[in-house]
Formats: sequence, structure tokens, C-alpha cells
Amino acid sequence: MRSIWNGAISFGLVSIPIKLVNATESHSISFRQIHLADGGRVRYRKVCELDGEEVSGAEIGKGYEEADGSIIPITDDDLAQLPLATAKTIEIMSFVPAEEIDPLQMDAAYYLAANGPTAAKPYTLLREALKRSRKVAIAKYALRGRERLGMLRVVDDVIAMHGLLWPDEIRAPEGVAPEGSVSVRDAELDLADALMATLGEVEMASLRDDYREAVEAMVTAKAGGAFEPSEVAAAPAGGQVIDLMAALEKSVRAAKASRGEPGSGAEADGPADAGSGSETGSGSGSGAEVTPIRRKAAAASPKAVGGKKSTAASAKKTASASTKKTTATTAAKATKSSAKSASSPASAKAGTVKSTAAKSTASKSTSAKSAGTTKKATTAKKATPAARKRASA
Repeated sequence: MRSIWNGAISFGLVSIPIKLVNATESHSISFRQIHLADGGRVRYRKVCELDGEEVSGAEIGKGYEEADGSIIPITDDDLAQLPLATAKTIEIMSFVPAEEIDPLQMDAAYYLAANGPTAAKPYTLLREALKRSRKVAIAKYALRGRERLGMLRVVDDVIAMHGLLWPDEIRAPEGVAPEGSVSVRDAELDLADALMATLGEVEMASLRDDYREAVEAMVTAKAGGAFEPSEVAAAPAGGQVIDLMAALEKSVRAAKASRGEPGSGAEADGPADAGSGSETGSGSGSGAEVTPIRRKAAAASPKAVGGKKSTAASAKKTASASTKKTTATTAAKATKSSAKSASSPASAKAGTVKSTAAKSTASKSTSAKSAGTTKKATTAKKATPAARKRASA
């Protein structure tokens, strides 16, 4: 590998000649700007703002711009005269536990290679000292025109150096944390721990840049004239109101299923049952609110499912009976009303006929009574002479 800087590690009175080699490389796909009409490259030209002329690299220097916009020229000789002890030296200042280094300070990474046979012995000494102490070295070095902060640690049998940002370059996280008081239940933490344990068992070497590989495959296909664009289904947008417990449970099951492990273990369902209810993930403050959503009966026990089915059947039966009763009552009322309305003229007519018949019967009875009285009177008249004859004899 090509070195980008040559110097030495200053370790007390020990000086270790080294070469600085990039430990990382970028595999991101870069594109060129082209003219859509003919496919020609579009390039940038460096033009002086005062005379409008294009200038070459040899004519370009450094300058510091002040607040009023004026430029102060700075030459390489000016920088070389500065009292910079780390111009060609990585100066180790102290050794600290690796846990004391904030990952936010991590910058570019480099390998430090021993520069020549005479550097092998002190290089190995520093490497083994770092291994045995289980610490990292904090150092200063100069690269690309400025002094930088670095951390030395051991990677396999090589000393690696991580560039570090200066402490005053780390911004304080003001206004970033959620506002208000938000409470988290133990059941939610248990599921989060289960998800972390499942996702944490990934091999770093197996992680790949799927997007870069897809772009490379597309470029290869287009170069061969066999590229056929396909429709990509849009991912559903996430809702603002979620069931946190259900999301955690589903995540744990999906992670286990992707690894061929059982996806419906008791560890996923147990905490959810223990913490179910109307309680939300928010506290009394004005923080983010998580609204629980009722889960399907599949997540409940068989007994509970049976109870729900029985209750639903009873409710359905009661509703059916009530509907039938209401329908029958309505039909009866309607029939009675119709019958009453339909029979009103007939009833009146029947009443008139009945009254006429009664009058006729009464008339007949009067006639019969009158006839009986007349017959009795006639009989009495006929019987009188006989009675008189018997009486005289």
C-alpha cells in the first residue's frame, strides 16, 4: 500500500520511523456530470474573480479570508516557519483506557507501518506494551497543513491510528433530546433487551452495501444493452400512532425467523401480557404519546379466545332473538291495525243487520203474543155457552 506521510513516532526518548497508510477506502459509486443532449462531460473551470481569466494549479495559492471579506495571502514558507513540533512526528502524550474515548471524536483511520529494519524493534515494543496495558495512546500529529489529534491502538499485529476531532469540535446535544417527561415500562425494556440480544449476533464481515452492488449491476447491464427497468413497490409510510409493545414483539419474532430460530417464544408474549392495559408510554408531561392498539385474539390464550367466542355467540343470539321479537311485535301491531281499519265498515254493517234482526224478532214475539191472547179470548167465548148449559142442568 502507498504511504501518504513519512515521519516518526515519538515515544519518550524512543523514536520509531513509520509510514502512514490509509486503513480505509471508499467504495461508493461516483457519477460524472454530462450534457444530456450529447453526453459530453461537464467540467469546472477555476476562474479568477478579478480578471475573469482561467488559472492553472501552479498559479493557485492559499489565502485567509477575514470577516470583512479581505484576503490575506499565506504561503508555504509562512507555514513552514511556524513552531510546529509535530510537523513530522506523531508525539504520544499519554495512555488512557479505550473506554474514555468518545466515539463521536473518531475520524479517519490509518495503519502505521515500520519504516525500515531499524524500526522493527521499537515498533514491536510499543505494540506489545499497548496490548499488555489494554490502553490506547493519545498523540498529536500534523497532516495536510494542520495539527491533529490521534489515538493509537493495536489491530492484529499492526499499530493503527484513528484521527480524533478536538474536544471543542464536538457540539453539545442541546435541544436534541425529546421534550417533557417520558416513562418506559419494564415490559417494554424486556422486549427491547430481547431484540438487542437477537440483532446483536450478526457477523460484521457479512454486512454488504446492497445499494452499491445494485448500482454496479445496473451499470454492467446498461453497458451490455440488457438493462430492463423494473417497478419497485413503494414502502408503506409509517404511522404516527403505534403500538410500541406490538412493534417490539413483531421485531423480535422477525429477527428470530430470519435466523431460523423459533419466532413465537414465550419471552416475546409474556412481558406484553404483563404490561397490557390502557397505560401508555408517556408520562405526565407533554412528551411523545404512544397509544395502545387492541391486538387480535391470536395473541391471547385459547381459554380467552373461547370466552370471547362464547360471549360473541351469546350476544349474537340475544340480538337475533331481540330482532325477531321486535319484528313479530311490529308485525302483530301492523296486522291488528290493518284488521281494525279493514273491519270498521263491516262491523258497522253487521251491527245494523243485527239490530234489524233483533227488531224483527221482537216484532214477531209481539205478534205471537197478540195471537195467543186472541186465541185464548176466542176459546173463552166458545166455552161459555157449554159451561152455561152444564150449570143450568
